[in-house]
Amino acid sequence: MKILVTPTSFLKPENAAAKAKLEAFADEVVYNDLGRPLQAEEILERLDGVDGYVAGLDYITADVLEKAPASLKVISRYGAGVDRVDMPAATAKGIKVTNTPGTNSVAVCELAFTLMLCAARNVPKLHAAVEKGEWPRSQGVELRGKTLGIVGMGAIGKNLATRAKAFGMTVNAYDPYFDEAFAKEYGIGKLSLDEVLTTSDFISLHVPLNDSTRHMIDASKIAEMKDGAIIINTARGGIIDEQAAADAVKNGKLGGLGLDAFEQEPLIDSPLKGLDNVIFTPHTGAHTAEAVSGMGSMAVDNVIAVLSGEDCPYVLNK
Repeated sequence: MKILVTPTSFLKPENAAAKAKLEAFADEVVYNDLGRPLQAEEILERLDGVDGYVAGLDYITADVLEKAPASLKVISRYGAGVDRVDMPAATAKGIKVTNTPGTNSVAVCELAFTLMLCAARNVPKLHAAVEKGEWPRSQGVELRGKTLGIVGMGAIGKNLATRAKAFGMTVNAYDPYFDEAFAKEYGIGKLSLDEVLTTSDFISLHVPLNDSTRHMIDASKIAEMKDGAIIINTARGGIIDEQAAADAVKNGKLGGLGLDAFEQEPLIDSPLKGLDNVIFTPHTGAHTAEAVSGMGSMAVDNVIAVLSGEDCPYVLNK
């Protein structure tokens, strides 16, 4: 067996046990030597003779899958999202795709909450000012008494909801598969997408990127939001129309943005750069010691299960 492993955090000490388990199973393990997510041609260069592929945030396109060797049987995503894997092409090729749901939900939720707090008080700008010897006066807003709208109440959204309730926020959510029991237990309102967007002081996005969610937050949706609303995105770039969001920050319609995901990554050129109260982090929501360990362990277990002919409950294209 030959396994390709590309997540940039897999070789951290937290994954020592998962790494040892994978190397004991496989005859050869090839690691990502570039230290970043791979592009299509870089994946193909490393796929020769590979049976299993533990994938980070690589762009696994239809072209990659069509040219992939016949030996490739499974792509084990290190994380929950699979928007960078062409699922129809993988299915057509007979390649199983797995993920690691729930392993990073607390990590991503806590970053989303961090971005909310930082945007509410403009913490990065104040930090930079003090570093320069300045001592500015700044007035922010409290989370207590504000309304948080959660778009997508899966594991991450649920974790965020419970923390927001502890801060004294009103929490409403939209999800096509709304968990009524959870909402009742924690006092979360069930609203339509439009209702969430128009009634919230803070909006946090927790949906996958697909044809129905691409530019879900566009100029028309932003126009319907409360003046001064703050949007948090720790999900995927492309859910927000970045040009529309930049225009709304400039004209004061939006009070700020906290973003961990972008239409282009790394963020080289964006209309959002240089704007006040727009906070960036480098797609790092899942990067805690605990989440890295959880994702590594489950991703390795998934790839071994599929290659051993065992049942794997996290196959997405059975």
